[in-house]
Amino acid sequence: MLRTIAPDSPRSDDVRELLDAHLHLMKGTSPPEDVHALDIDGLCVPEISFFSCRVDGHPLGVGALKHLTASHAELKSMHTAAGARGQGIGRAMLEFLVDLARTRGYERLSLETGTMAAFEPARTLYASIGFAPCPPFGEYPDSPNSVCMTMALAHGT
Repeated sequence: MLRTIAPDSPRSDDVRELLDAHLHLMKGTSPPEDVHALDIDGLCVPEISFFSCRVDGHPLGVGALKHLTASHAELKSMHTAAGARGQGIGRAMLEFLVDLARTRGYERLSLETGTMAAFEPARTLYASIGFAPCPPFGEYPDSPNSVCMTMALAHGT
């Protein structure tokens, strides 16, 4: 089993299927005003670096890093295919993106996710590597359906 994480195109057919599943899940789990997942066009902008995790050539996970400021980046579009959950794909993508943010010189990495039970595994994963709840950042509104998390990035670690 060969697992690789590398830059990818949100427009490629096999990745698009995974992103469609992600958007469907987000829209089915959160109220419309609290769905902050990016569509394919939203992922194809200069401030977004998009990656897939492929196992034997098949995309089983995706994630993106969004440049906010010279010192602050955001995790976006973290998703693992339903049939691949529990295999370490999400953790591998998360660790890859945290390392990338650190390498790019960001001092802080933040994210937004849901508060509903469906998001509990994601919140647990984020907390396990050092993310902690924080006030809303950027354009995220304060909402009972949403939680923002952040972590300071130590360089050279």
